[in-house]
Amino acid sequence: MYASFSRLAAWVTVIASLSADPAWAQKKYDPGASDTEIKIGHFAPYSGPASAFSVVGKVEAAYFKMINDHGGINGRQVRFVSYDDGYSPPKAVEQVRKLVESDEVLLVFNGLGTPSNSAIQKYMNAKRVPQLFVASGATKWGDPKTFPWTMGWQPPYQSEARIYAKYLLQERPDAKIAVFYQNDDFGRDYLKGLKDGLGDKASSMIVAESSYEVSEPTIDTHVVKLRDSGADVFANFASPKFAAQAIRKMAEVKWNPVHILNNTASSIGSVIKPAGPENAQGIISAAFTKDSSDEQWNSDEWMKMFYAFMDEYAPNVSRSEILAVYAYGVASTLVQTLQQCGDDLTRTNVMKQAASLKNYRNEALLPGVTINTGPDDFYPIEQLRLMRFKGDKWDLFGETISGEIGGNQ
Repeated sequence: MYASFSRLAAWVTVIASLSADPAWAQKKYDPGASDTEIKIGHFAPYSGPASAFSVVGKVEAAYFKMINDHGGINGRQVRFVSYDDGYSPPKAVEQVRKLVESDEVLLVFNGLGTPSNSAIQKYMNAKRVPQLFVASGATKWGDPKTFPWTMGWQPPYQSEARIYAKYLLQERPDAKIAVFYQNDDFGRDYLKGLKDGLGDKASSMIVAESSYEVSEPTIDTHVVKLRDSGADVFANFASPKFAAQAIRKMAEVKWNPVHILNNTASSIGSVIKPAGPENAQGIISAAFTKDSSDEQWNSDEWMKMFYAFMDEYAPNVSRSEILAVYAYGVASTLVQTLQQCGDDLTRTNVMKQAASLKNYRNEALLPGVTINTGPDDFYPIEQLRLMRFKGDKWDLFGETISGEIGGNQ
């Protein structure tokens, strides 16, 4: 472990202490930036129905502490200000106003959830504050003409759902599909992507749909309703808590269709273990990051460094938690963006650099997955690989698949 951490420390020191390009001799700052500090705002559901995602904020805080311990970004310390929104849009609005108007952060980074980010998007753009690398795959984060201050990070939900549709059309063209989805932009994006991907066959292949509200204590009746539809494929587009409930209920009522599970709910620690791994055998999902619980990566040099990082900086989070890998990957992307800003730490330049990532990858991503952005392309990642749960882990299969949605929806 210590050797791995020494390599990680050396790598972080190189990354964090790179000198600015001479072209940036003129220092420019907006609120939240100075000669010594970069203030980053963040919100996450540390409580409430989506609290499983709190791992992301915790690991991001640990990552920025590591960066600070090794010199910061271009010599500036990162001040990471993170608040709990409880997965409540009104609370998110309150917390983000505090971040922007009281804390005066340079940007709001990786705020979690489609509903909360939808609630703040117009505000962030009116204030001209970057809403950067949103922790949601809604397509609306990739609309630079309408919302030039908002950018996502992970593959759009519609891209992911199109990949599932491609798989079903090839492997089960006569499938009868039941769709279970969250009744908000998050769930509806998946539903739209699946229907678009199925094309003319959507109306005949989808035999049932059932949506749920995040305020519902249990979704058992939805699962029974969908089982009774006679479907032989279950498309589970639920967030972690409800996805786990669905897996358990399906086992209880002995319903065994082909089970498609969205990437957001594919965490072994937050979903599969609570649902019971024995109930998750054969589930199909998709991934774009490495899985720290998968033994195939044990000899991977980056994964060794990741384990050392988790042991040192986030010992209370399981290092087999895939959300921790996600957090590391997206935080690394922000550091790269801020590095490119040099001494021009204005909000305008932050967005310019975020939209100037060319064939960038950090080693949290699966081989073959790269990050590309441009002034008209605010979808950093649009590639995934399919995977199937077997035993106690996910097994990747097939090639890297692109699910580009080709414009705003």
